[in-house]
Amino acid sequence: MVETLVTPQGREIAYNLTAGEGPTVVFLGGFKSDMTGTKAVFLENWAVETGRAFLRFDYSGHGESGEKFEDGCIGDWYEDACAALSLIDGPIVLVGSSMGGWISLLIARAMPERIAGLVGIAAAPDFTEDGFWAGFDDAQKTELEREGRVTLPSEYGDPYIITKRLIEEGRSRLVLRTPLDLPFSVRFLLGTADTSVSTETALRLLEHANSPDMRLSLLDGADHSFSSEICLPMITAAIDEVSAPAASVEGG
Repeated sequence: MVETLVTPQGREIAYNLTAGEGPTVVFLGGFKSDMTGTKAVFLENWAVETGRAFLRFDYSGHGESGEKFEDGCIGDWYEDACAALSLIDGPIVLVGSSMGGWISLLIARAMPERIAGLVGIAAAPDFTEDGFWAGFDDAQKTELEREGRVTLPSEYGDPYIITKRLIEEGRSRLVLRTPLDLPFSVRFLLGTADTSVSTETALRLLEHANSPDMRLSLLDGADHSFSSEICLPMITAAIDEVSAPAASVEGG
């Protein structure tokens, strides 16, 4: 059953919280995706079957939450995620897909004491700068400055509206330019056929972050969605791996 919370900033966020044993698994979706996607629903079903507590939610401007998508930015969606985490007591395992991987890293940087483990699925840290901005030609940069937005084609439906605020605010949220300590188990998953996140980006993140137990798994031929019958069990296996130390601590 979908419920709603209001963030400290006044945005309405739709969420679905499933009761179960901890650490609570929290799914953070990607740019312009929502909590009814294949991975989110698969993980919720898995959580019910295995008795795990699970949270999925829609950022503002996404899915069933309030606000307009083009009014949002990385900082807003990070704040939305933090508000959603206030629903949970105890340790959490963050599972971030694409943009959700970036937001997971922001959460981990801000409140590492709450994190039992982290799984990044085609994690896309700093993509507003290293993806969008770096890929703009001079005409697009001029249009962004003049009009406050540019429109980009999307493989997933309606075009992306990329705003000046998204780009500029994103620069205050970058995680690959300063030390990134992740004092817990981390698993990164990426498909070699991903056209949105390169292997180079994944390796850069792996080399940049500092963790006592961090691994990157590449799946040959998998695309950015990472939602095939082969991909989905890899996600739950990664969750189990990063949860194991916290589960043993909780168990005494």
